[in-house]
Amino acid sequence: MFTMYDATIPPIKRALTNLSAILKKGEDYANAKKIEPVVLLSARLFPDMYPLMRQVQIATEMSKGAAARLAGVDIPKYEDNETSFAELQARIAKTIAFIDSIKPAQMEGSETRDVTIAVRKIELTFTGQAYLQKWVLPNVYFHVTTAYNILRHNGADLGKADYLGPRD
Repeated sequence: MFTMYDATIPPIKRALTNLSAILKKGEDYANAKKIEPVVLLSARLFPDMYPLMRQVQIATEMSKGAAARLAGVDIPKYEDNETSFAELQARIAKTIAFIDSIKPAQMEGSETRDVTIAVRKIELTFTGQAYLQKWVLPNVYFHVTTAYNILRHNGADLGKADYLGPRD
C-alpha cells in the first residue's frame, strides 16, 4: 500500500540530496574559475526572484515543514543566515537528518488531517494530501529547479541528470 510517508519522505529526500550535489558542482565550478562564491550564492534569474541562497533555504523550509506537519511534530527552527556553500550544505544535511527521523507510523492518517499555513499574512488550509500534492511538492521542486537554473545559467556544468539524480 502506498502511504503518505511514501508520497512525502522519499521524494523530498531525493530532491534535497540532488540539490546538495548540484550545489557541490556549483562550488566546484566557482573554485575552478576563481569566482567568488558570493557571486553565485547571490545570483538570481531575474531581478524580482530570490537569489540562490534563498532558493535553498525555501526548499529546505518546505521540506522540513511538510515532514513535521504531516507527522504531527514541531517544525525545527532555522535562522536563514547561511552565507556560504558549506553552510547551505549543512542546512540541507540537517534537513535530511530531520526528515529521516520521521517514521511511517507518525504519518498514518495525515492525508485527511487539516493543515493550516500562513503565507504573506493569509492563512491557507488544506487536507494533508492536498497540502502535499498542491503546495509542498510543487514548491520544493520549483525552488530546487530554480537553484539548478541559477547555477546552470551562470556556467556551472550541470545537466538534466544532475537534477534527476542517480537512478535507484
